[in-house]
Amino acid sequence: MAKKSTIKVGEITTFIVTWLKDYATNANVNGFIVGISGGVDSAVTSSLCAQTGLTTLCVEMPIHQNRTHVSRGREHIEQLKKRFPNVKNVETDLTLVFETFKKEVPSTENETKLNLSLANTRARLRMTTLYYLAGIHGLLVAGTGNKVEDFGVGFYTKYGDGGVDLSPIADLMKSDVYALGDYLKIPKSIQNAAPSDGLFGDSRTDEEQIGASYDELEWAMLEAESNGKNENFTKREKEVFEIYKKLNTINQHKMKPIPVCLIPLEYKNS
Repeated sequence: MAKKSTIKVGEITTFIVTWLKDYATNANVNGFIVGISGGVDSAVTSSLCAQTGLTTLCVEMPIHQNRTHVSRGREHIEQLKKRFPNVKNVETDLTLVFETFKKEVPSTENETKLNLSLANTRARLRMTTLYYLAGIHGLLVAGTGNKVEDFGVGFYTKYGDGGVDLSPIADLMKSDVYALGDYLKIPKSIQNAAPSDGLFGDSRTDEEQIGASYDELEWAMLEAESNGKNENFTKREKEVFEIYKKLNTINQHKMKPIPVCLIPLEYKNS
């Protein structure tokens, strides 16, 4: 099912780095801030930001974090700091903030809804932290979402990791991000790790949550964009295509602008 990436990694790297630098210059800011998760998307995004020569602040924000995610994130940051003098880092442990929040808000007996709401709360606490630090240092929050996540299945938290100032890799498929990651020499531990949002504090992967791999979702997204029909699909392809279509439909509220109730002019003029 997977579409092997055929992007021109060198040209795309130069294009994105130039785009980032021009945007920051026009916005009159000092650089970028990136939340580091230990995954390939944040590693590639921070590497691209670092290549601008502008301040790039890498932020770790653990909340009961899986230790493998933490170690991969730290490995990447240390490698990036050795390569680029403009890279800085800070760790803000939000575990206590998260636990205090849980004590102060009403709970529910619906464990599924509770766990999902708390997972999204983690992402929103991190977004708040990034914007706090961005305000102090005069930086732009760089998003780490790829095209499949952001515009395919909407696999991100609204006003969490979806709350950003600009999105450098959101027009790249997941396979493209991996190709860039290899070109940018991000740690092999990150390149080989199973993608995970890390919002539940355990080792569950994105594939386990979604029910399909990114290779499969990329295939389904390309099929949907080409008005694909499932008459000739295999059993698994039909399953994946339905998963994609379902998630794409229910998550449209994340992908479209906030709906505004436009008041007719005759109601505004007395």
